[in-house]
Amino acid sequence: MVSAEDSRWMAQALQLAERGLYSTSPNPRVGCVLVRDGNLLGAGWHKKAGEPHAEVYALLDAGDAAHGATAYVTLEPCSHYGRTPPCCDALIHAGVARVVVAMQDPNPQVAGRGIAKLRAAGISVDCGLMEAAARELNAGFCARMTRGLPQVRSKVGMSLDGRTALSNGVSQWITGADARLDVQHWRARSCAVLTGINTILADDAQLNVREIDVERQPKRVVLDSHLRMPLDARILQGGVLIYAALRDDHKIERLQQAGAEVVLLPGTDGRVDLPAVMRDLASRGCNEILVEAGAVLNGALLRAELVDEMLLYISPQLLGSSARGIAALGELTALDQRVDLKWQDVRQVGRDLRITVTVRNDDKGV
Repeated sequence: MVSAEDSRWMAQALQLAERGLYSTSPNPRVGCVLVRDGNLLGAGWHKKAGEPHAEVYALLDAGDAAHGATAYVTLEPCSHYGRTPPCCDALIHAGVARVVVAMQDPNPQVAGRGIAKLRAAGISVDCGLMEAAARELNAGFCARMTRGLPQVRSKVGMSLDGRTALSNGVSQWITGADARLDVQHWRARSCAVLTGINTILADDAQLNVREIDVERQPKRVVLDSHLRMPLDARILQGGVLIYAALRDDHKIERLQQAGAEVVLLPGTDGRVDLPAVMRDLASRGCNEILVEAGAVLNGALLRAELVDEMLLYISPQLLGSSARGIAALGELTALDQRVDLKWQDVRQVGRDLRITVTVRNDDKGV
């Protein structure tokens, strides 16, 4: 039976887990605290893949005082050997008396085995406390483990009348400096930032994290069906992953010499196979994908039901009906063809609004 005191300590463990927001992928973000008699004995969080997990850092912090303590962990302790030994074994060896877990690990290699191993060792285990918060923190990891796909988040900067660029393609800058800085944080937490070749041709975008300190840059991904990438594009500096549908060995070789990795994933329509792209990114350990693209790619991803969430930065200005829209969905002839969204969050960022919505791909109800 969990208590209000348990909730207090789990909230602290979740705050610790957030410290790994920019660095843990492809691993989940996890925090842990060790407590006895209302006193904090040790705390830790997973910092990045290959380094000790949160439980190990907390145990090192607590030392011998961990014996008889309660461990609050935001994700089920692992029970298998990966890059590091099982955290279950470390907790058992330390002699903790109780473990409170926010959520079961969706990784099939763990999936309840950690909890079972702790209970078999005589340790009391409670699971499910503040599960929604823990799941939200690792929505991308959960998607990759359960669906074989990353969580896809599309960012759109738009005017109040839903326009993302003038008819001639000019879009810098619709949103203000505060909103653009906010986007950098979303880039930093993402495993990859994805765009289409039209955005590269129009803006010579780099898609890297700027203005905030990060140890890890996200993978930069461009969908370029017909290999139109200029050899002097700035995004080639530092490496980029290009998905293409056209086989042009000469152009591919030149792009590779410029620092790109080119993967051919042709679809039946002569364009890149979008579901195959997402499956490939998941196989590369990508948990969260941030899409920064124009109406054509946004529309294609929405039609393919590959977008999970949208970040809509809305600037208080009007650009008129001839300006470009959010997503090219084609003409809809029935309401059940619409894209349904669910409100998640609304807040002001500088002069602009940031609206977060989830895409309800499985719900066409009114």
